[in-house]
Amino acid sequence: QVQLQESGPGLVKPSQTLSLTCTVSGDSITNNGYYWNWIRQSPGKGLEWMGVMTFGGITYYAPALKNRTSISRDTSKNQFTLQLSSVTPEDTGVYFCTSGPNLATSLYWGQGTQVTVSS
Repeated sequence: QVQLQESGPGLVKPSQTLSLTCTVSGDSITNNGYYWNWIRQSPGKGLEWMGVMTFGGITYYAPALKNRTSISRDTSKNQFTLQLSSVTPEDTGVYFCTSGPNLATSLYWGQGTQVTVSS
């Protein structure tokens, strides 16, 4: 059973860079065939896919967030990290890390972490 756990600051100031880490257990993030996503949900909005890192380390980002988003990984710790720059209050929401066997499927979800952007 794959388990994911998000961690990071709950409060970020506008214009700063948000950094969240997803710690994975039960499987390796380099496992052949799996994809590792970041998804968020802002107040009053649906789920928004932000980006993904493949098992091979290739990244893809949502077009609307591409210029502000970066996903990286630390294979020694079995973690992958989201960085979102130049945040605004509109980036407030619950951030989830997920994984699945393809780009369209998230089988496993972290519990989510609340991030508030406020001065």
